[in-house]
Amino acid sequence: QKEDIEVTLLPAGHCPGSVMFLFEGENGTVLYTGDFRLAKGEAARMELLHSGTRVKDIQSVYLDTTFCDPKFYHIPSREECLNGILELVRSWTSLTRYHVVWLNCKAAYGYEYLFINLSEELGIKVHVNKLDMFRNMPEILYHVTTDRHTQIHACRHPRDDDYFRGNRLPCGMTCQNGTPLHIISIKPSTMWFGERIK
Repeated sequence: QKEDIEVTLLPAGHCPGSVMFLFEGENGTVLYTGDFRLAKGEAARMELLHSGTRVKDIQSVYLDTTFCDPKFYHIPSREECLNGILELVRSWTSLTRYHVVWLNCKAAYGYEYLFINLSEELGIKVHVNKLDMFRNMPEILYHVTTDRHTQIHACRHPRDDDYFRGNRLPCGMTCQNGTPLHIISIKPSTMWFGERIK
């Protein structure tokens, strides 16, 4: 039995290019989210989820359930997280130019919002190993660099946790102009909010 199905890709807000799939056919409408991150009110502004003035009648939702657990009783907004990190990075990097921050990012994608905002707010580019993966994201290219002589690093090493010892960044930097670096590590991870008590 054949059925025509209309498939609509909706922005998932997870990482660049991430989408949710809306399937519409004679047997109903289904939304498949995959990994997604939408701010409060964002879905209401998605025109493709509406039919005229009404929200489309969606019979089934296949929801990514990574954080659908009572232990994640409160996950701060993206803005709250950014402001906390921004405050910490600003206070550290303003001490001297030898005070640097390593963003211990476990995944390759998904931190672009953080890199762009830190760079814009502090005027410091973020060091990454390679620019290849950002070539199709021109809005971020201005905010990242392969020059290791910067105060914010998101460089990676295959064994970051093992490698981050003795005041050494994954890219191998330990000092600038003979002056030792003072390094703090920030691990941006939502998992943290499920590992702590209220």
